[in-house]
Amino acid sequence: MKEAPLSSCEKNFVIQAIKQNQRLDGRNNDEFRSLKINYGSDWGSVIVALGETKVLAQVSSELGEPKATRPNEGILHINVELGPMAASHFEAGRNCELTVQLNRTLERTFKDSRAIDLESLCVISEERVWMLRVDLNVLNHEGNLIDCCSVATLCALAHFRRPDVSVIEDEIQIHTSAEKEPLKMVMHHYPVCVSYVIFDDGRIAVADPTVAEERTSDTEMIFGINSFGELCCLNLGGSSLTSPTLLLQCSKKAAKHAKSVVDLVKKSLENDSEAREAGKKVGFTGCLHHNTLTSLGEDRLVLKLRNFTFNDVTEDDEPNKKIVQGKLYSNPQYKPDTKWIPEAPSDASDNSVTMESDTGGSENLEGTEKEFLECSDIQTNFPISKQRHAMKQITNSDSEEEEKIIL
Repeated sequence: MKEAPLSSCEKNFVIQAIKQNQRLDGRNNDEFRSLKINYGSDWGSVIVALGETKVLAQVSSELGEPKATRPNEGILHINVELGPMAASHFEAGRNCELTVQLNRTLERTFKDSRAIDLESLCVISEERVWMLRVDLNVLNHEGNLIDCCSVATLCALAHFRRPDVSVIEDEIQIHTSAEKEPLKMVMHHYPVCVSYVIFDDGRIAVADPTVAEERTSDTEMIFGINSFGELCCLNLGGSSLTSPTLLLQCSKKAAKHAKSVVDLVKKSLENDSEAREAGKKVGFTGCLHHNTLTSLGEDRLVLKLRNFTFNDVTEDDEPNKKIVQGKLYSNPQYKPDTKWIPEAPSDASDNSVTMESDTGGSENLEGTEKEFLECSDIQTNFPISKQRHAMKQITNSDSEEEEKIIL
């Protein structure tokens, strides 16, 4: 199944918003989405959420033969799975161009940079070594998969514990966790990927892109950077050439962001270790119990507009309207701290709207007083059905002068 193409209107809308330093989800061009990390009950199991993009990672290990070229080193293999759960146009069990790019970028970031001490995985030289496998399953694709997969890989490897072994007369005995404490992974540094997309022929760089921004952009830049600011991987792709000045600026911002991400990963590992030592509930079941692992908000609108005002209502011939701090009020007595909360009317003839202020008071409005809009910020916390109902209440007013507002 092929992915539905973007129309010219959608592409132009995204490009014009980015040129004004505004994005569809309300972020600035250099702003990143929030990162959430939840560990499972098994070692090396983690779910990482970057905004609405979610990835499940699991590390497994087994004994095997080493490579002939490196007989004293273990083997690390990273595999990314994209299925219909991530997006409808992905097919299960079939590798696409995006899957190959993700696997190669992650291998260069973690394997080629020698982030893991593979020599510590050797049991018997030239005979038996530990073979690690990191399986990444994309649960939801909302853009910037490489950043989310890199953080999930790092968390899974740092959280994983391999069983201890003993060699007795050329025989290998694997101990359980009850017999001997599992061993941590030896990691030299903590690398993560930071992505940017380029617009306007290499003049504008956008951090942490969404799906629409990735498909509209000219160039993509992926930095593999560790917490020390060392560059582990650099991937440039696209048709537009990037200026050296913009490349250096993005690399400095990426290094700063990578350090903050690594600090967050280390803090999450410490919290998980303390919870296990204290005997608390850990794993995905505990996350659901504490309401830290939630499902996607399908009833929310993705579009968020900032600094949105109407300029055609500031005339002097409408004395019953007042604008305070860029907000339009139909009654001059309203204060800027009031919040508009639409509710369904009791019957068809009742067209009142209930408002609640920050002090907890409420009052019912009738007539032209119910035409209350906050035009500086369009909040999208209400479901679509309630928003449509609120718009019907405003447009069905009994006042003589009706205003039709189209968003």
